[in-house]
Amino acid sequence: MQVEGVSRFVKAFVIVLLIASGSWLARESGLSLSGLQELLEGNVFAPVIFVGLQVACSLLFLPRAIMAVTAGLVFGFWTGLVWASIGSAVGALAGFVLTRYFVSDLVKPSEWSRFGSVVRRVEQGGWRAVAMLRLVPAIPHSLTNYLLGLTSLRTVDFALGSVIGQLPMTIAFVQFGAAGARLATGNLEWVQPTLIGVVMLVLSLLPQLWRRIAQRQLPTPIE
Repeated sequence: MQVEGVSRFVKAFVIVLLIASGSWLARESGLSLSGLQELLEGNVFAPVIFVGLQVACSLLFLPRAIMAVTAGLVFGFWTGLVWASIGSAVGALAGFVLTRYFVSDLVKPSEWSRFGSVVRRVEQGGWRAVAMLRLVPAIPHSLTNYLLGLTSLRTVDFALGSVIGQLPMTIAFVQFGAAGARLATGNLEWVQPTLIGVVMLVLSLLPQLWRRIAQRQLPTPIE
């Protein structure tokens, strides 16, 4: 058992080291809309490359927003939304599965004194709790994937909640990309997708805003 524990610790250390190194290299190499557009446009394997890059972004703590904008820019809104949603879901599952099957026995978030109650509520809430968690932009996408992989949450609940919770922000950024593509070609019909993107972005922020307002209105306990 002791040898097995050491082996798991080594695996966890190697995973953390690889993720940290990959994140640093990815950030140093730069990730730009123009570079992604040049790589994908006219490429017969563009959808496969796009999904692969989005999975890498999810694993390496890189912002997935740039990939959603790229999807709208390169593929247009509807096709871009499909590929951005698939890439986002696969990327989330990759991080979830990575921690679930390699390091979940080393760490038990539900037993943490500070966040244990939150973790237990997520586990009990299933996909609905995951969806609500995804609507909080303050929590990094990649970090959520890894942390939830340490819980007893069912994979199907994680996948469904992630797809639903990530959808509003995905729609918003894909719309921004589609609007940018129209504007770049001189098409004047870029205003509508931009407005739709803004509306979806605002809607995705409402749960967090409502929560803050509710907390402020709670009565202060009398000492």
